[in-house]
Amino acid sequence: MTPPLACRSNHALGKPVKLVTVKSLLTYEALARLEPGDSFFFCPAAGCEVVYYSSRQAFTTDDLRVKVYPKDPSGEVPLCYCFGWTRAKLEEQIKSGFVHAVQDIRAHIQAKRCACELRNPQGACCLGNVEAYIRQRGEA
Repeated sequence: MTPPLACRSNHALGKPVKLVTVKSLLTYEALARLEPGDSFFFCPAAGCEVVYYSSRQAFTTDDLRVKVYPKDPSGEVPLCYCFGWTRAKLEEQIKSGFVHAVQDIRAHIQAKRCACELRNPQGACCLGNVEAYIRQRGEA
């Protein structure tokens, strides 16, 4: 496993992400600049524009084809990239008093429908983001 590498912009340690994730989410222009031999990391810092970085290159939010959670605070940014759970959609459920997002996502995962490795910029399952958001809002 590749040792953690600090983001050049904010010096936080990023999480390793597979090359397939990076390649699937870069814009055409950014993909043309990609040096695929590098090991890439995801920078989770909300205030940092860098999304993916290696020891030689970095890609920012402008280089991706999707809005990036947690970097984009808007209601339309997905927390679950496979099944369309945005902050706004979760907020609607929280206000209604019936939140079924976690059960919905778990059912899709169990049915082997998720594609987080390709759709989620973090390259990992989105369920943790959804659960954390709901807990943060006091609706665990």
